Amino acid sequence: IITHEPYALLPLIKAAGAVFLGHYTPEAIGDYLAGPNHTLPTGGSARFFSPLGVEHFCTKSSLIGFSKKGLQNLALDCATLAEHEGLEAHKLSVLSRLDSLTQ
Repeated sequence: IITHEPYALLPLIKAAGAVFLGHYTPEAIGDYLAGPNHTLPTGGSARFFSPLGVEHFCTKSSLIGFSKKGLQNLALDCATLAEHEGLEAHKLSVLSRLDSLTQ
């Protein structure tokens, strides 16, 4: 955004991989020296993709831990969902743990 007040126009930008602000910020500065890289979403894909970053080379894991009461409260709902998806082993994994709580 090459204008005297680029930050005033910034709220008008809805999606962009990178925004270069002001007269003294050519694209090459962002590509090579300022920190971001030049692997940016193009063709309107900035609406749903971000620029390539270090986080793309890291793995993530989800951690799930239920209490006994939590399993008791939701086991039948979970088994029903698994059954509707045709995932019998998923259904049985929930029901067998529920059964073990009553023994």
